[in-house]
Amino acid sequence: MDNQENTRFAIASGCKIFTSVAICLLVEAGKISFGTKLKDCLDIDFPYFDKDITIHHLLTHTSGVPDYFNEEIMDDFALLWKSLPMYHIRAPKDFLPMFQYEKMQENLNCSFQYNNTGYILLGLIVEHVAQCSFDEFVEEHIFRKACMENSGYFELDRLPVNTALGYIEDSEGNWKTNIYSVPAKGGPDGGAYVTAEDMIRFWQALTSFQLLSKEMTKMLLMPREVVDEEENIYYGYSGFMELDDCNHVVKYIQMGYDPGVNFRAVCYPETKTTIVVCSNESEGAYELLKKIENIL
Repeated sequence: MDNQENTRFAIASGCKIFTSVAICLLVEAGKISFGTKLKDCLDIDFPYFDKDITIHHLLTHTSGVPDYFNEEIMDDFALLWKSLPMYHIRAPKDFLPMFQYEKMQENLNCSFQYNNTGYILLGLIVEHVAQCSFDEFVEEHIFRKACMENSGYFELDRLPVNTALGYIEDSEGNWKTNIYSVPAKGGPDGGAYVTAEDMIRFWQALTSFQLLSKEMTKMLLMPREVVDEEENIYYGYSGFMELDDCNHVVKYIQMGYDPGVNFRAVCYPETKTTIVVCSNESEGAYELLKKIENIL
């Protein structure tokens, strides 16, 4: 079946912003703060983790915790599942064997270093504080409020209708699905399914303060860590962003890459223009996004 306007696509790390908004909701409710320490949030033993890691560190990829998928030394996500089968990964706690007893990857307060484990930990915090599953919290407090009726955290072995499987091309030009290459169910570090229209609704709801207060939205969207000084790319609680020479945000950037998954989106705050490109192949979304940007 061909992809349609209402087709749901996996967006990999493109949904880390949902985790950030979930944390901001709990901060607004007074249940945690950005300075709350990890050790005070979870009754889980991390014997080698720095005791001063805070929610802020996890949100900004400056915690130094061991990344279960370190993209600087690994380039094949599918290799992760040789020792822990992907069909066992259906909740944030299922990732724990991959990092719980590992030593710190960097010192606390290190410079920005993209880290998936940090967002798994944030999802565990959401579950502990909200006393419900991570996906239930996001679907109730974000998706429903933003009228994202076709979005959700779906299991690969029970996908709803109008949901695209991911496809991977091998070196000989043959195609296979990605069902053995990604977790059976996405979570706080990536793996939600959305339609392009729902993603636009999300940004409309976020920037019109339907999800968070104006003050908290400002905190979510402000730049915090330098990613690429030459290109003026920064990271905030919301994700990547590009600044101009006066340090004003030109655009917010979402991206997601998994085997058989490619997602890019940008939101221009000045014009309230949002562009979303979803793909069920491993590449191509960025190139199409740039063509659309050049036209606009």
